[in-house]
Amino acid sequence: MSFSPVGNSSKRISESTIHRLSLYYRALSLFEKEDYETVSSKDLAKGENLTPAQVRKDLSFFGSFGTRGLGYPVHELRRKIASILGIDRPWRVALIGVGNIGSSLVSYKEFQKQGFQIVKLFDNDQRKIGSNHKGIVVSDVKNIERELQDAKIELVILAVPATIAQYIVDDVVRAGVKGILNFAPVILRVPDDVHLRNENMAMELEYLSFAVVNNQRQK
Repeated sequence: MSFSPVGNSSKRISESTIHRLSLYYRALSLFEKEDYETVSSKDLAKGENLTPAQVRKDLSFFGSFGTRGLGYPVHELRRKIASILGIDRPWRVALIGVGNIGSSLVSYKEFQKQGFQIVKLFDNDQRKIGSNHKGIVVSDVKNIERELQDAKIELVILAVPATIAQYIVDDVVRAGVKGILNFAPVILRVPDDVHLRNENMAMELEYLSFAVVNNQRQK
């Protein structure tokens, strides 16, 4: 999948480029904390095992940054990348499924830090519905379409069993939500104008096991 940067439909931006922008943003945040005024493409590349040329290429998709020989102004580049990523303003988020994974995600401080504010919780467990979970009242998933609209939810995190995930996603789409982060271990169908990201932790562990096993075989 690729995306067009705002104002420049002729260029297509790959998912890997967007992922690296997030890495640069975090690196710049650290440089800012250490009072760096400028950094070079080499500085940004070093911590992420990239090349300076890759850094320059990624940034060039979005305009001209920095001055040759002087580097990039840390604060300004961090601010511009935040705008590109859309994290220069708050996002209203709903989390569906207050089980083990969902409960942990509510407590994940990085969401709030980056402007992703979880303001609604949903579940189908009558023991949880109506309870106060870390400052947020858990709503009945039966009312999800209306409540998502009333709360002006922009993004949804889905942490429900695979058997009901598609039914829930259909309700979320009807509510007008355009961004979904899915933790359910199932392939979901959404319209073309809805952006779906799948987070499969088992697959990530499989990648690690592959890397470790093959590294050992090469020794």
